[in-house]
Amino acid sequence: MTLNLDKCLELARSRQVLDELDFFVMCDYVTEILLEEATVLTIASPVTVCGDIHGQFYDLLHLFEIGGELPHVKYIFMGDYVDRGYYSLETLTLLLCLKA
Repeated sequence: MTLNLDKCLELARSRQVLDELDFFVMCDYVTEILLEEATVLTIASPVTVCGDIHGQFYDLLHLFEIGGELPHVKYIFMGDYVDRGYYSLETLTLLLCLKA
């Protein structure tokens, strides 16, 4: 199944959840990207390092407003994307779409 990445990103940015099949296809797609990447990456500066988003979707959007939008700014997300915030699925969906 092909995935319309632009449509998925548009939905994700507006805090809408992808349908189940699209979400699984997105997960498979990003998994392949991650498997092809090295475990340790060399990233040229400047780069913004982020961590502990904890499902705070609107904080993530605010981070992009302050720091700049992809692909103009490079980001490294260290983990803790979900768990405490109310919008964990939406946060993960947006990060997956951006990785794709």
